[in-house]
Amino acid sequence: MASHPITELTARAREIFRLVVEDYLDSGQPVGSKALAARGDINLSPASIRSVLADLEQLGLLAAPHTSAGRMPTESGLRLFVDGMMQVAEPTAMERAAIEAQMARAGPIEQALEATSTILSDLSGAAGMVMVPRREPRIAQLNIVSLDAARALVVLVGEDGQIENRLLDLPPGTGSATLQRASNYVTARLAGRTLAEAVQVMQGEIRSNSTALDDASRDLVERGLVTWTEDASRRRVLIVRGQANLLDETALGDIERIRSLIDDLENKQSIADLLDSTREAGATRIFIGAENRLFALSGSSVIAAPYRDREGRVVGVLGVIGPTRLNYARVVPMVDFTAQSLGKRIG
Repeated sequence: MASHPITELTARAREIFRLVVEDYLDSGQPVGSKALAARGDINLSPASIRSVLADLEQLGLLAAPHTSAGRMPTESGLRLFVDGMMQVAEPTAMERAAIEAQMARAGPIEQALEATSTILSDLSGAAGMVMVPRREPRIAQLNIVSLDAARALVVLVGEDGQIENRLLDLPPGTGSATLQRASNYVTARLAGRTLAEAVQVMQGEIRSNSTALDDASRDLVERGLVTWTEDASRRRVLIVRGQANLLDETALGDIERIRSLIDDLENKQSIADLLDSTREAGATRIFIGAENRLFALSGSSVIAAPYRDREGRVVGVLGVIGPTRLNYARVVPMVDFTAQSLGKRIG
């Protein structure tokens, strides 16, 4: 059943609903009317509280897992709480210091990404995830070396020292002089550019007939560069740390759900697809349970935020994944702060 706008609830129902959700997110256990009455926050009898709980259940915001147990929020109820009632708490000074300490460590950016997923896991009690940024190397040199009559090895050297290789099919009769001309053209004319920029320059010269290359060499350069740019757009690496955090005490009674969640994490391509939607939105997103088909069985939640370089461009996504009873009010600002800190580290 779809959740109702928060304005449709009475003040008393909103307060009881809020207490149930907060207690459930804290303990992972259904909340009963006697426990709510004993808190002293509500000046109502257990019987009156039960009546309100029943109304909230009718609205699809709460559910009773067992006939004699208390209530727990449904996924619709959690969405209503997150969107309309949650009061986020800023990361503590200790949490901020821990995150910034990880980001400040010297070393390759890969180590910072690993550290980011680990610190997110440690602080949230869930599994931390970081999508590695799609890097666009700037070309320093390109060499095309014949392997046999039908294939060549294209070696791209980036300005950062990275070396990558690709196999390229050769048209029949392609000679070594053609390969050398194509290599020299890229090194002389396209050095210092990203792959995307190099393709644009190359295509512009083709349209204006200003390239000094013969048809065979020009075809090699164009196909080689396009192969790299297509590969870069598909390449998505997801770092996941802290899966063991998902096996807490409350999970032991729901081992099938946890097994399904672990399977979800193993299917990193699907998780990456989900995180890409956060990249496109450019803002923090919260996915709760079956709102996303990927988590229809595991009933998991994801909190994800894009991180940017110093020019403000979204270069990747990070976040946490865990059961729907994540402490959203605490984890959302933590994920936001980590995204900002990693963006400064990326540069």
